[in-house]
Amino acid sequence: MNKAELIGAVAEKTGLTKVQAKAAVEAIVESTAEALQQGDKVSLVGFGSFNVVKRAARKGRNPQTKKEMEIPAKNVVKFRPSAELSDSL
Repeated sequence: MNKAELIGAVAEKTGLTKVQAKAAVEAIVESTAEALQQGDKVSLVGFGSFNVVKRAARKGRNPQTKKEMEIPAKNVVKFRPSAELSDSL
């Protein structure tokens, strides 16, 4: 499911227009991104939680040249599904 399909599904399930559903979905995405940028954890009960973790620097290889290189440390977003979501799959 892509973003357009998600907007369509939200519009259908809520009775909103597609324009209103698009605004709602974009507001959720923006709010989640802003919270993660500030270092907060975002928990959606029954769905899962998003949080930012620091990935340590590590050594890797360039597949074309086979040379070893240093991959710098960076922050990444992790998603942990809730037990309800995991059980429903």
